[in-house]
Amino acid sequence: MSHHEPYRVCVVCTGNICRSVMGEVMLRQALEEAGLGDRVAVDSAGTTSWEEGNPADPRTVATLARQGLDGHGVRDHVARRFDGSWLPDLDLVLAADHGHLSALRRLARREEDRAKVRMLRSFDPLSEAAGDLDMDDPWYGGTADFERTYDEIAAALPGLVEYVREALAGDAVPDLAGGSVPDRDR
Repeated sequence: MSHHEPYRVCVVCTGNICRSVMGEVMLRQALEEAGLGDRVAVDSAGTTSWEEGNPADPRTVATLARQGLDGHGVRDHVARRFDGSWLPDLDLVLAADHGHLSALRRLARREEDRAKVRMLRSFDPLSEAAGDLDMDDPWYGGTADFERTYDEIAAALPGLVEYVREALAGDAVPDLAGGSVPDRDR
């Protein structure tokens, strides 16, 4: 893991208009609240080009607005496709579901880059314990589906912020399974 600043995180879903956008905005806010906002760059992308150039889904914007997060770049969002050449410059890539995880790891040319790709919900201890790490795509549903996505991301944020804090401190390095292990050499 690189220990440069800013620490770089990319949240990834299918089209980059729903889950990944919500994750980007929510993580950015959580890092700001934790005092890490100036040390971490957060963005998002999709595994496909289906929505490339489009804004965030209006239901994503509405869900974030209900939570007071509509002023965190969501209205300026432009969907883009994840490019495998970005992996060496990223520190952590967060996949919304196992399909994204597989697609992203296939793009990695090195094992070190594959290890950077994690399931976003793996940072929620309850989801991890239940083995329920996929986020359903809310695009196919309504308000309740977008609220569920918001709740799933919110549950992962404390663990994710702590992981980033430890990485910035140099206290954690990724293992090849994608988890975090203490750095015993420090």
